[in-house]
Amino acid sequence: MTRATTIQRTGAAARDVPASAPYGSEGEITPAERELLGYLAQGLALAVIARRTYTSERTLRRRIRILCERIGVDTLIEAVAWAARRGLI
Repeated sequence: MTRATTIQRTGAAARDVPASAPYGSEGEITPAERELLGYLAQGLALAVIARRTYTSERTLRRRIRILCERIGVDTLIEAVAWAARRGLI
């Protein structure tokens, strides 16, 4: 079992989507992830996003990494493009 699978199965997403389910549609990301993608699309600095979401920058980086792994992209730019193509942001 990979680390991402472990996180996914124990995190909030585990209650909504089975660990083996493929990602890629609007119903498969949380409202918090959608909000995060919106902030990233606006080009806000991670420090600003962290303050707005009441999290540390380290936690924010971890959330972004996990989100990117789940949706199958490698960079923040790709994550924003993924969300834009699906009309999420």
